[in-house]
Amino acid sequence: MKRSLLAASAGSALLAACSTLSPEPQPAPLASPAAAPATAVPRRQNAAEQLQALFNASDEDNLRRNPLNALVRGDLRYAGELGDGISDAYYAAERAAAARELRQLGTINKAALSPTDQIAYDVFRQQTEMSLRAYAPEMLALTAVRPLDHFFGFHTFYPDIASGEGAAPFNTIEDFENNLKRHRQYPRLLDRAIGRFREGMAAGIVHPKLIVRNMIDQLDLQINQGVEGSTFYGPVKKFPSAIPADEQARLRLAHAAVIREEIRPALIRLRDFLKNEYLPAAREGVGLVHMTGGPQLYRFLIEQNTTLPLQADEVHQLGLGEVARIRTEMESIKNRVGFKGTLGRFFQHIRTDPKFKPKSKEWMTNRYYEIGKTVEPRIGELFSTLPKSKLEIRPVPAYREKTDAGGSYQQGTPDGSRPGVFFFNTYDLPSRTTPGMETLYLHEGAPGHHFQISLAQENTALPKFMRFGGNTAFVEGWALYAETLWDELGMGTDPYQRYGGLDDEMLRAMRLVVDTGLHAKGWTRDQAIKYMLDNSAMGRTDATAEVERYIAIPGQALAYKIGQLKILEMRARAEKTLGDRFDIRAFHEQVLGTGALPLTVLETKLDSWIATRRS
Repeated sequence: MKRSLLAASAGSALLAACSTLSPEPQPAPLASPAAAPATAVPRRQNAAEQLQALFNASDEDNLRRNPLNALVRGDLRYAGELGDGISDAYYAAERAAAARELRQLGTINKAALSPTDQIAYDVFRQQTEMSLRAYAPEMLALTAVRPLDHFFGFHTFYPDIASGEGAAPFNTIEDFENNLKRHRQYPRLLDRAIGRFREGMAAGIVHPKLIVRNMIDQLDLQINQGVEGSTFYGPVKKFPSAIPADEQARLRLAHAAVIREEIRPALIRLRDFLKNEYLPAAREGVGLVHMTGGPQLYRFLIEQNTTLPLQADEVHQLGLGEVARIRTEMESIKNRVGFKGTLGRFFQHIRTDPKFKPKSKEWMTNRYYEIGKTVEPRIGELFSTLPKSKLEIRPVPAYREKTDAGGSYQQGTPDGSRPGVFFFNTYDLPSRTTPGMETLYLHEGAPGHHFQISLAQENTALPKFMRFGGNTAFVEGWALYAETLWDELGMGTDPYQRYGGLDDEMLRAMRLVVDTGLHAKGWTRDQAIKYMLDNSAMGRTDATAEVERYIAIPGQALAYKIGQLKILEMRARAEKTLGDRFDIRAFHEQVLGTGALPLTVLETKLDSWIATRRS
């Protein structure tokens, strides 16, 4: 799973929404005989130049409105700004920007563009249309009044940024001062979130109690860290040697003061509000089907996350079919290792046998690096372009490990100054198992998220919105597709690791069933957990965290399997059509070479490529 701020509006800021596009050049007025010679009439931009101007202006405007997006990229122009992504003014500015940019796009002659620019045109149009729908008043009435949950929200990602281990740099005195400026803005966001939650209470549009309790637990953990134990204090525990000792002492005092006097009181206010006012008003039913306007919202979220106009019932049936297929392959592995008993007993054997338990955080880190060394010599057989950015492997930070996924990826910077990070979760280590470690590395590291995200960021030929943006169906679909390359990359020689790969694929198939079950069919939390335990070797801790994730962010988990199936479908189509002309390196170049495309745009691109190579 990719962790990113690029799609998280909760960390964004409101600035002027006016476009920086230049107006169309006008002919110079005729000069009188006594006037100085007229300057040349500016050349009218061609379609490609108009498109690039639109993209550049849109990107600049977006960074001003959403300064944390700039910070994540390593762009420090707005580093002292935290942003405000939950005010009415912010939403109005985002909506106005989307409408304006669609109008400007409509003035550009798409037929006059190159094939690559036509792809960029289509991606920009589809993404901007989706944004406009998301910021429509009727949609905001269902989303803006629930500004935080236990999986997404600035209370989860801002501590990461400010920890000294995240996106914010801490190399100069100015970096530390910018951090203090952001900290002083943070309590305002927390207090505004309370206001939004109150609006939802008045309208009867609230979170389920489960999400509220999880948020309270998260806030308790942060509050109980104290001041010097706070994640926010991390940067001043170690300074670059270039910062003088007296400045270090001053900055330590300043950070302690803002944590003690501003951040912790705001966290306490939010925690107390959620516990004493919001929790009693929260709903019992966990799925959107139980929320006013929930079915309408879920239909939108399915399309937003999959980039396809799918219905909940067809997604549910697709998931049931995939679960049945994968169970058959699991039975084959069970028989291969000589296990006597049912598949359910085999799941329990994997969950409980001590030989499948990780020994320690350090052991897991070393094992993941060993897996990487196995993949590295084979990667060039499948890919012609490799990322320049390095990959680091770390355990999930303790303050968010309880509710975090089993693995996640945090992107680095395009210039390589900050590496990409593959996080693995060691919370409740005895409940976790080692089969599937190879698959998790392929998904989060190479050639999964690290490859796809890094290659897009490093491709300066792409417009910035394609380098740094994307959609879940492509991003997660690619990572899940990367898992299917296990054999070609020398993985899966251990049948238990191959079983672990099937177990991970089963997870993504079960998501189609469980997510739609929860939000369209009225499944309970316990019913969803039981379904996952019945069809995989997941431990109860992992299954619980997964189900509670689907409850918090409906529709997101559908994107993985839908995206993977589309990429596999296109590869099979290319192999069948091209025969001996099929080149796996060229196919992967086509899939990854233009960033994260909506699946409809990807299919059109690949069909064109297949036709060209065939002829």
